[in-house]
Amino acid sequence: MSEITQDIVKSHGLSQDEYKLILDIMGREPNLNELGIFSVMWSEHCSYKSSKKWLKTLPTKADWVIQGPGENAGVIDIGDGQAAIFKMESHNHPSFIEPYQGAATGVGGIMRDVFTMGARPIANMNALRFGDPSHPKTRHLVAGVVAGIGGYGNCMGVPTIGGETNFHPSYNGNILVNAMTVGLADTDNIFYSAAAGIGNPVVYVGSKTGRDGIHGATMASAEFDDDSDEKRPTVQVGDPFTEKLLLEACLELMATDMIVAIQDMGAAGLTSSSFEMASKGGVGVELWLDKVPMREEGMTPYELMLSESQERMLMVLKPGCEDAARAIFDKWELDFAVIGKLTDTKRMVLMWHGEVAGDLPIDPLAEASPEYDRPWEPTPKQDRINPDSLTLKMGHGDALTKLMASPDLASRRWIWEQYDHMVMGDTVVRPGGDAGVVRVHGTRKGLAVTTDCTPRYVKADPVEGGKQAVAEAYRNLCATGALPLAITDNMNFGNPERPRIMGQFVGACQGISAACLALDFPVVSGNVSLYNETNGEAIMPTPAIGGVGLIADLGRHATIALKRQDSALVLLGAATGEMGQSLYLKTIEGREEGTPPPVDLMAERRVGTLVRELIGLGVIRTCHDISDGGLMVAVAEMCLAANIGADLHLPEKGNEIAWLFGEDQGRYIVATRDPDSVLNAAITANVPAAIIGQAGGNVISVEGKDAVSLADLRKAHEDWLPSMMDGSIE
Repeated sequence: MSEITQDIVKSHGLSQDEYKLILDIMGREPNLNELGIFSVMWSEHCSYKSSKKWLKTLPTKADWVIQGPGENAGVIDIGDGQAAIFKMESHNHPSFIEPYQGAATGVGGIMRDVFTMGARPIANMNALRFGDPSHPKTRHLVAGVVAGIGGYGNCMGVPTIGGETNFHPSYNGNILVNAMTVGLADTDNIFYSAAAGIGNPVVYVGSKTGRDGIHGATMASAEFDDDSDEKRPTVQVGDPFTEKLLLEACLELMATDMIVAIQDMGAAGLTSSSFEMASKGGVGVELWLDKVPMREEGMTPYELMLSESQERMLMVLKPGCEDAARAIFDKWELDFAVIGKLTDTKRMVLMWHGEVAGDLPIDPLAEASPEYDRPWEPTPKQDRINPDSLTLKMGHGDALTKLMASPDLASRRWIWEQYDHMVMGDTVVRPGGDAGVVRVHGTRKGLAVTTDCTPRYVKADPVEGGKQAVAEAYRNLCATGALPLAITDNMNFGNPERPRIMGQFVGACQGISAACLALDFPVVSGNVSLYNETNGEAIMPTPAIGGVGLIADLGRHATIALKRQDSALVLLGAATGEMGQSLYLKTIEGREEGTPPPVDLMAERRVGTLVRELIGLGVIRTCHDISDGGLMVAVAEMCLAANIGADLHLPEKGNEIAWLFGEDQGRYIVATRDPDSVLNAAITANVPAAIIGQAGGNVISVEGKDAVSLADLRKAHEDWLPSMMDGSIE
């Protein structure tokens, strides 16, 4: 085997200090197989070496949390002996290089994380960020990513019930594809990854191993440059039909009593799965790599350990169960191979045709990877935008139309209509609302799911932006009537070796932590994706938040669509006229500046609790939180969802631009035929409330003036994305 040179060490993404640590741990020079294993296990993608110091500060516990971070996915108790299991993960770099397969395998990987724990996936979500719509690669990337997500999820028979999509030039060279899955399991039948039982067989199941995805984890832990397209071989290739078989086979085996531990082969493939299982269980492993099912000739131990071929699982079985387990996987036409055994050595010994191909201590790789306290600097504060400095340059209706037709707010129907959101027959609220809702099969309960982040807020003020991402997820769940239970996070940032970028990460963690504590909304799983930049240009900091909430009785839930022509529109929550970083400022004024709106977490909790109570009592069935674009945009979305118009009333005092288009946080609009009950409940709950308009007609107007017809508004809103994708607009 070739000598390990400095160039080989560098090509594996390891620093000189890290290589010295490897020499100390090994007591000798590693061979190439061992170096490759250190490389992927100590990559940013697998080890979280730049982020774990700050991830440890996030709140992760609550009475209803069964499993927090550290497993394949988070687990929460939803009552009646049932658990929701969920997680969100990134597939950013692969999706930029090969958008269809990158996005598809991102969806496949996150579903495996969930069903590895014994849950049947019941809902998918996604959070997508693309570059400037006029950038030459954007249409290609959007088309490929959307097709990949739809192709994999639809073939698996799991509904995609919502998500979010943003466009901004900061993502021109590095798009974000974050995929989330929610599954359902019995609380007494959840599976974990800690290996146990010296001598127990280690079993490989699923697809054969090929050369796709080798060094995918390392590639995902580095910046892009002009030669990034050459990294195409590091992108995995997915097969959703095989994954569907793997899902059913695993769930069938999980109904028996044969499994000791099970782990998805995700990033770093056989390496990470075997090391993590052994480390958590405090055992050693002997792997017989020549027994691994292979689909290509001449594969080496190095390739087998580092391949990220999809649709594979590693498990530890109880002794004597091999034949019965094999019969299940034979029935589903999947590979099944005993490829090793557990030992008491706490070492990973790799055997290749009877010879030792590698011998490594387990804990230093799985647990003692470098942990960096990177230098960081806080983001400088920007000035607040005084709303009185703004003057309305066009009529209210024209401003609304321009906003609703902008890349930030235009309908995403073109995207979500490519996803099967009704398969399984339990989807209650489809894409396009505040949160997707699925029925817990055979019950009256529902799970509400949302993904949220406002990157422009995070860039301007990472702490407030981190708070706002959690608060918006909380609001979107409350707006359906769901009790928010927990979040998963996907932390997408640039190069952490730059103090300014590391400061964005630290600030976002501080904001997320504060919001989760105040809202009783813990973090139970997540993912960190760093080095999202090209030629030194970083993405906007994007800590995407996936939230899950419980609706106790689906007979009492709310949607954004107006229900009647004669409803009063009531605003809940206070406004101070925050225009900084608003879409009005960006779209109408052409300015991306100012401090973002502050988040009052105690006020968020009060108004959210009030909204849930009103929905639970049946007082309101229509509710929408106010976010991007402000109050007038929120009303327009409610009107378009029902094809019912509205007339808004301006307050006696205050700036009309800020009142209509300000993005003050912690606010909802509800529609009701009994506004007095809503106003009285708000007084009791110490929540500001006011009647701000009336539903009816087929136009949206302000004080009966500046009317825009729903037909014209709908056309502007719906046409932008299809026109962008067919090239009819630049």
